Amino acid sequence: MRATLHTLEQTIRQRRNADPSASYVAKLTTKGRAKIAQKVGEEAVETVIAAMADDRAGVIGESADLLFHLMMLLADLDIPLDAVMDELDRREGLSGIAEKAARPKD
Repeated sequence: MRATLHTLEQTIRQRRNADPSASYVAKLTTKGRAKIAQKVGEEAVETVIAAMADDRAGVIGESADLLFHLMMLLADLDIPLDAVMDELDRREGLSGIAEKAARPKD
């Protein structure tokens, strides 16, 4: 899985500065971080709607869209995929309840 996501990460980073008329990544990038973040939210909602409808194919497609747009947001923030994967590795084996309790209080 990491290989596919790393390939996607590289493709997104390469296309960010491409011609916006020829690249969706470049076109969305020129619209700014707020628009990229909005697309992440839209895809998340569409994933939830498909799940609530018990639409397996829809969840798969929308999840792919969600991952793609999340990867675009990470690229825009210059956050490497490995930073997110390292955080997931760090959490491996932790109880979700214990992990949440260990977070700093605001």
